[in-house]
Amino acid sequence: MDTVLSGIRSTGNLHLGNYFGAVKNFIKMQDENNCYFFIADYHSLTTYPTPENLHNSVKSVLAEYLATGLDPEKSAIYVQSDVREITELYLLLNMNAYVGELERTTSFKDKVRTQPNNVNAGLLTYPVLMAADILIHKANKVPVGKDQEQNLEMARKFAKRFNHMYKVDYFPEPQPYNFGENLVKVPGLDGSGKMGKTAGNGIYLVDDDKAIRKKVMRAVTDSGPTEMNSPISEPIQNLFTLMELVSTPDTLNFFKEKYATCEIRYGDLKKQLAEDIINFVAPIRKNILEIQEDTEYLRKVAKMGAEKAIESASKTIKEVREIIGFREF
Repeated sequence: MDTVLSGIRSTGNLHLGNYFGAVKNFIKMQDENNCYFFIADYHSLTTYPTPENLHNSVKSVLAEYLATGLDPEKSAIYVQSDVREITELYLLLNMNAYVGELERTTSFKDKVRTQPNNVNAGLLTYPVLMAADILIHKANKVPVGKDQEQNLEMARKFAKRFNHMYKVDYFPEPQPYNFGENLVKVPGLDGSGKMGKTAGNGIYLVDDDKAIRKKVMRAVTDSGPTEMNSPISEPIQNLFTLMELVSTPDTLNFFKEKYATCEIRYGDLKKQLAEDIINFVAPIRKNILEIQEDTEYLRKVAKMGAEKAIESASKTIKEVREIIGFREF
């Protein structure tokens, strides 16, 4: 059985892209692997959240993942800052990470360009903290998006470097967890690309009915087909892709046929899509809101997850300290 680790951003609500693209796979993954899911609140400090925002964001994200199917009985679901061993491993790995290689990472160069007034040391050593998150549990599989592939490569580099420096075969070199055909790319409502928080083109699982209708009705379309069986443009294909996820096959086929015969009315398509999304999201939103109000349950889950994670992490730190040469007198 593989040990799999996945980080969860501690900011931003889950949208349909997160749900279909990752969460559904996480639910399946926890039945087949030894899974650790953590809410990355240390990572969020690079953008200086207020104490209130930091806490509330962690609470919301934890509630959303529980509501969508992560099971604290099957997996360790924990808050990153509850596991202090991560920061010790972060420090130890930093001793063997070099400024030049960190400055060359794509994520750091992007941050330097986009936020030149906040180029902090946390941004520079972000890949090291990510490596500590992974290596603390000796994870050998990590689900990563395209934008995080280089950071996973850095984690492999740090694992390999540690093993070489201390002449041990201790840390595994983590590999990407491949969802294969199960990986779904959910398009946004802006006519191109995928649904994402920064793009502002998403429908969130906590959106109410009014917000969903408003977003869908404003979705980008085109001027309409001009001849029978004309190719489907990207904006319309995006709407059909969303319909594939939330509507019945008959509904999807009806609108595709209307498109092929040049009879489609985009207003009707959007109205139907909005109602189907509302029907899909409603029970999830209800579950999220109920869990958010149950502070005692959230506290219990976080504590249980931290205990599981600390048990694994403390063993790793103890062994790493011995390998490096720290000894008690």
